[in-house]
Amino acid sequence: MRLQVPPEAEGERLDVLLAGPLGSRARAQRLIAAGQVLVDGAPAQKRLLVTAGQEVEVDETDNRPAPPAAQGIDVPIAYEDDEVLVVDKPAGLVVHPAPGHWGTTLVELLAGRTAGGEDERPGIVHRLDRETSGLLVVARTEDAHRTLKRELEAREIEREYVTLVEGRPPARTGTIDAPLGRDRRRRTRRSSDSDDTRPAVTHFAIEEELPGFTLLRVHLETGRTHQIRAHMLAIGHPVAGDPEYGTPGQLGLERQFLHARRLSFTHPRTGDPVEVSSPLPDDLAAVLARLRSG
Repeated sequence: MRLQVPPEAEGERLDVLLAGPLGSRARAQRLIAAGQVLVDGAPAQKRLLVTAGQEVEVDETDNRPAPPAAQGIDVPIAYEDDEVLVVDKPAGLVVHPAPGHWGTTLVELLAGRTAGGEDERPGIVHRLDRETSGLLVVARTEDAHRTLKRELEAREIEREYVTLVEGRPPARTGTIDAPLGRDRRRRTRRSSDSDDTRPAVTHFAIEEELPGFTLLRVHLETGRTHQIRAHMLAIGHPVAGDPEYGTPGQLGLERQFLHARRLSFTHPRTGDPVEVSSPLPDDLAAVLARLRSG
């Protein structure tokens, strides 16, 4: 694809300029980062501000390695109709392609069954961390995606998690209101020690007291990356087995003890309430059974 920067786009970021012709800003950024966008014959810089009259050439070839065949991965569908899917995501599955991960993802496994949003993440309304299991809603139409995103932004989608944390919180219920952003010193973490925080609110209640650990019921008011994991660490009770915010391998866990147990929302077409629940996966249930048995 070739185009000339029009006068009205003077001073615009290159990825913004290309978002329309390429279908999404995410795709434009990926092609720029891969060196597949030339401006006046030279590889473009990530944050280039374009000048009227510049010649832009885009190689739209997808040079990413082909993902492995999506075989042997079971993704249970907890609810399905013509507008939405509610997926019970297993631990270990990435929701959508991202820099550094182009292997099998939930998006690939649902190919052809979802729509709306960006081309790299069709139908995706919200996410779960790779090693967090449980429920998430995915749109099957453009209209459903727009409506569900509005519900999410208005905090009208209720997301309940269950998590096992170290120690015992000082109160049976509580709210953690601590903005989160990329940590200044550990870039793989989210924390309040950041140059660019966003509001983050987590509500919790004790569900069961166990030796050395506490099982919590958690509701998200906002949905920041790693929110529950970062907030639990912030109050001194990290999620059991968390390799980033806690103690890897704790209690024999191969991942953090965190499961999206219940999801409720208003159906985007009918307006009816939809509520779906998911049982605790076998690996987490086994840890609880050992703790209960002493």
